[in-house]
Amino acid sequence: MSIRFAFVGFRHPHINDMYSRCCQSEDIDVVACCEEDGATKNRLSKDKTVNITHDRYETLLDEVDCDVIAVGDCFGRRAKIIEAALHAGRHVISDKPLCIALSELDRIDQAADDAQRIVGCMLDMRDLGVFLSLKNLIQDGNIGDVHAISFDGQHPLLYGTRPSWYFENGMHGGVLNDIIVHAVDFIPWATGLAWKSAVAARCWNATVPQHPDFMQCGQAMLTLDNDAGVICDVSYLTPDSFAYEFPYYWRFTIWGSNGVLSSATNTPTISLYRNGESDVQYLPVAKSQPGDYLKSFLTEISGQSSGPHISSQDARIAARISLQIQRAADANITNLELS
Repeated sequence: MSIRFAFVGFRHPHINDMYSRCCQSEDIDVVACCEEDGATKNRLSKDKTVNITHDRYETLLDEVDCDVIAVGDCFGRRAKIIEAALHAGRHVISDKPLCIALSELDRIDQAADDAQRIVGCMLDMRDLGVFLSLKNLIQDGNIGDVHAISFDGQHPLLYGTRPSWYFENGMHGGVLNDIIVHAVDFIPWATGLAWKSAVAARCWNATVPQHPDFMQCGQAMLTLDNDAGVICDVSYLTPDSFAYEFPYYWRFTIWGSNGVLSSATNTPTISLYRNGESDVQYLPVAKSQPGDYLKSFLTEISGQSSGPHISSQDARIAARISLQIQRAADANITNLELS
C-alpha cells in the first residue's frame, strides 16, 4: 500500500527535490498540494510542475486523507503548519529549518510526542559521498581522536532571485539556524561526539544595507563533549557568479591526534595528512546516496526494525542545537551550554 503524501508550501526551492522524489517513487502517492501565496501558486501553475489542489493548509488537513504532510513554506510559517499536522495525526517531513524559535520547537516536540508521530527533515549532507567518506575515515581511526574542526558553509545570496520573504521580519530566523543545521547534524554522526557549548557566535549585515535587519553573515566557535573545538562561517558571501560550484562550498578540515582530513562538497578527493608520513594521500570519494533522507523517513514511519540513516530524533536534536547557537548570537551569550 502506498504512503499518501500531501505537500504544504512551495516557497523554498528545496522542497522541489522531495516533491520530485515522491512523484517518482512507487511507494508514495502524492494526493494533494497546498500553496497559499498567490504569486507562487501562479508560477507553479504556469510551469505545470505542481498541481495545486488547496490554498489553505487547514482545509487540506480537514479534507484530505493522507499519512504525511511535507512542508516547504517560508521558514517563519513552518512551525504552525507542522504543529497543526501533528495534532491532526499526520507524520511530517520538512525542509530545514523546522522552525525559527526554540519556543516553536518546544511545541513541535510536544505535539509529536503527544500524537506519537514522526517529524523528519531534509538534512541531506549525510547523503553526499564526500561526507559519507569523511565519516568512515574518522570512525576507522585514520586521524586518531578528533580535537579540532573548521568548516566553511558560505552560500551565495543571489539577491534578486532568492525568495523575497527571506528579507521580511519574522520569516528567516537567522543565518546560523538556516545553514549551520547541516553541520550540526553531520559532525556528531561522523565523529561520535556530542555538542557541548557555544563559546561565542555572531551575526551581522555586510552587503545588503537595504535590509538592515537581515543579518546575512554568521560565525560561531563551538565545543564538543571531548573539548574539541569547532570554528565555522556560514555567511551569505560566496560570489554569486560561482554560486554552488564554488570550490570551498561546505569545506571541512578535521584535525586529529594522528592526522588531518580535508575535503569539500565540490572536491573530487579527500586529502589525508597522516602523522609519520610526508606525502599527502588523495583518497576517493564514496558514491553519494541521493534521497536517503526520504528513505530514512519512510523506514521510520513504517516501523521497520533496521535503523534509519537519519532519524526523527536526530533531526529534532539538530534543530534545537542550531536554534541555541542562533540564540547565542542574537543575545550575545557566551559559553552557552548546548543540549
